Amino acid sequence: MELILDGMRMALTLIFSLDREVLAVTLLSLGISCSATLVSLLIGISSGVVLALADFPGRRFVISLVNTGMGLPPVVVGLFVTLLLWRSGPFGFLEILYTPTAMILAQTVIATPLVAGITIASIQNLPANLKLQVRALGATRIQTVWILVREARLPLLAAVMAGFGGVISEVGASIMVGGNIKGQTRVLTTATVMETGKGNFDVAIALSLILLVLVFGINYLLTVIQQRERPR
Repeated sequence: MELILDGMRMALTLIFSLDREVLAVTLLSLGISCSATLVSLLIGISSGVVLALADFPGRRFVISLVNTGMGLPPVVVGLFVTLLLWRSGPFGFLEILYTPTAMILAQTVIATPLVAGITIASIQNLPANLKLQVRALGATRIQTVWILVREARLPLLAAVMAGFGGVISEVGASIMVGGNIKGQTRVLTTATVMETGKGNFDVAIALSLILLVLVFGINYLLTVIQQRERPR
């Protein structure tokens, strides 16, 4: 209990003293995870809408791959991204391994199936005759898709929260592709693991509390937006 209280006191000290290193780690965590979430939204929502509305051979197989991807172990993603970006790998010439760019790439791979899977379920859960009604009113294909996405906007906000939550709390892939380099790729999760390994439990608890506050703050804002849009 005393260790937890020490961690809380340390967290308050680090926050209110605006410790430079903690501030840098926090901002980097937020920047990488927000970037990965935005990219995953672009890919996940667009592909999810296509899979939900289109009809083509092998569609169920592709959807099953997406659903499987929702449970991808981050460490496996980190391994494959590392192999792809390794010096002798197919994309080694990019020289982005152990950089924030590599971390964004790995986190995007983790978040995209989550976003796509929730998008597919959200679109398919709309009334079956809604698409026919919209097309009957003369809407083009693009207008129809836009209206359907608007109607599914509340569960799609859940996709945003799931995607962001999945990457901001991820540690395995971040360490593998980022290397936990001080001042360059060290984020809150990897810093927490490092401090725990060094036996600095008070600092580790402090970093964990900062991470929890950050996650709660982002999800609270998204929840407020979601509930405002909820039908009365």
